[in-house]
Amino acid sequence: MLQNATIKDYLMLHFIVVIWGFTAILGLLISIPSVEIVFYRTLLASGFLGLVFLVKKQKVRLSQQELGKVIGTGFLISLHWILFFWAARVSTASVCLAGMATTSLWTAFIEPMVNKSKIKWFEILLGMMVISGLYVVFSFEGGYWLGLSMAVASALIAAIFTVINGRLTKRHSPYVLTFYEMLGACIFSVLFMPFYAAFFTEGAGLQLIPQGWDWFWLFLLGGVCTVYAFSVSVELMRRLTAFAINLTVNLEPVYGIVLAVLIFGEKEQMTPGFYLGTLIILISVLLYPVFNYFNRRRQAKRVLGV
Repeated sequence: MLQNATIKDYLMLHFIVVIWGFTAILGLLISIPSVEIVFYRTLLASGFLGLVFLVKKQKVRLSQQELGKVIGTGFLISLHWILFFWAARVSTASVCLAGMATTSLWTAFIEPMVNKSKIKWFEILLGMMVISGLYVVFSFEGGYWLGLSMAVASALIAAIFTVINGRLTKRHSPYVLTFYEMLGACIFSVLFMPFYAAFFTEGAGLQLIPQGWDWFWLFLLGGVCTVYAFSVSVELMRRLTAFAINLTVNLEPVYGIVLAVLIFGEKEQMTPGFYLGTLIILISVLLYPVFNYFNRRRQAKRVLGV
């Protein structure tokens, strides 16, 4: 049962979403490449959580079968983050976040496929809106096609592991899941490194030694943007409705793009066509929980015979 939410809870939720929107910017502030960033982010995040469990003497054991599923989900998370940071590097933070704005719509299509339920009419309509928005962005920002494609692929992977996590969280503590998923993501980044070094570094090899401010940004990324933000979001779920949370989380690209323009200035300023396409995507994403909310209310009335 949900507890009474306060204005402070809603403000805290927006603050957490701003933190998540800041991750693409951190990817540009850190000098080491995307694979190395993901390695340190997941290593630090799993390390922080491991220390918390150690201090609290909390048991984190999972069965071998369940552990395999959770570690596998961590592999997907790692690939998602690698593409996410890579997209920001080959384009801009704004382009990356525009592509990532499609995550919830991908989820709307993937979830019915996994749960073997019907796709709703408004999901098809909003999906077409997202495609039209992406087309507008591609038309005006053709030079960033690679970064936008990577971001959309990252969003698709994010949707897949979100659906998987939806099932896993029903059986396990979210904190235990996050610990093992971060551990799995770290393992994947290590396994991917030889392939990455051989084919994507142009002979430069891996850059595993952070420089200057990198350590500060990495601790911010692993500690604040991952462990802290997740912990607070889980706590807020006890008092806020899923509708309020989903609607607010969909504002992440907006906050991220605004922050990118404020921090990087002209480098992040795009053509009017880019913002038009992004606006179309965001409208469709923001409309989804609204349509879903009223659709559930209508179905509930039918069941009650109202």
